[in-house]
Amino acid sequence: MTEQQQKTPYDLPDVAGLTIGILGGTGDQGKGLARRFALAGHQVTIGSRKAERAQQAADDLGEGLPVRGAENPVAAGESDVVVVAVPWDGHKATLESLRTELAGKIVVDCVNPLGFDKRGAFPLPVEEGSAAQQAAAVLEEARVVAAFHHVSAKLLLDPEVGEMELDVLVLGDDREATDLVQALAGRIPGMRGVYGGRLRNAGQVEAFTANLISMNRRYKAHAGLRITDV
Repeated sequence: MTEQQQKTPYDLPDVAGLTIGILGGTGDQGKGLARRFALAGHQVTIGSRKAERAQQAADDLGEGLPVRGAENPVAAGESDVVVVAVPWDGHKATLESLRTELAGKIVVDCVNPLGFDKRGAFPLPVEEGSAAQQAAAVLEEARVVAAFHHVSAKLLLDPEVGEMELDVLVLGDDREATDLVQALAGRIPGMRGVYGGRLRNAGQVEAFTANLISMNRRYKAHAGLRITDV
């Protein structure tokens, strides 16, 4: 048994057969996650307001991957787990329109409420505390988890990058749901899901993306996070 295995307090679930829907899958972040999950063997549905645009995004990822495009309600309703990767300015309205389809599902919010000016990126205030908490407030019957905030879209889409060397902070109030999302993160080679606390702590995780953007601009890099001693 390795040292890492000795430090693992519990086994994560087998998530190999889960289907994944990605709302906002036509953007680089959503499309990149779709690509990586498809490469890991998951059936992925990219969602958009228009089915044609969603299918074009799926086609852009290349032939042979288990990815298709559909309108957001179809992507949300027919998937086991739904990732929210929409732009912040459309976040609340998109989720409000999908309350029925997302009821009872694990919803993974990776949206970062950020603004940009001449001095760079900065976090925006959110009435509920964070994008993830806003999602939980809108989707009262869903199991909302915050994760995948600090993953470089460019690296996700880069065919020359075989492994994503970073940890994904996973936050939520439902232990079964956070375990499942940690396991999903681990399906992507090089990536690891690490529990990061309750959903009320998602705000600083989302805001830290602004710091990463500043680092990446200064060092011309695609920095992620690694958590030590876990």
